[in-house]
Amino acid sequence: MIVYDLECREGGHRFEGWFGSSGDFDSQRDRGLLSCPMCGSSDVGKAVMAPAVPRKGNQLPEPARSDKSAKSTHAAGGPPIPPQMVEMFRAYVEAQAEALKSSKWVGEKFPDQARAMHYGEEDHAPIHGQATLEEAQELLEEGIAVAPVLFPVVPPDQAN
Repeated sequence: MIVYDLECREGGHRFEGWFGSSGDFDSQRDRGLLSCPMCGSSDVGKAVMAPAVPRKGNQLPEPARSDKSAKSTHAAGGPPIPPQMVEMFRAYVEAQAEALKSSKWVGEKFPDQARAMHYGEEDHAPIHGQATLEEAQELLEEGIAVAPVLFPVVPPDQAN
């Protein structure tokens, strides 16, 4: 997995994206699958990132802070994150993982599968997969309930 800092070029919003490879990022961008989670813009690119420089083998790690008054965590290069928000994200990650356990991966067939279930051509079942922003909007316009997942899902055939 590769984690990139991404930037919405329209609104200047920064966010993180997880990809199976560098090519996976390029492929998703070229197919219009990337969008800003804050404003929905599809004009998204990689943001400038500081390289991760590992500690030398002869250096000791920084001692753990025992300061109980620490009120927040820091995002990489960003402002402090309140502990309540960290806990909210942790709870969301756990809830998403639990929901996906009982859901079937249908990949790029997601829009077709969702329509087939909505129109009674197939039995209803929890599914997840891929759809472009335009496909998701069309499904919503047809009255088909869909929602994006906050954290990217690795297709089963690409998981380690």
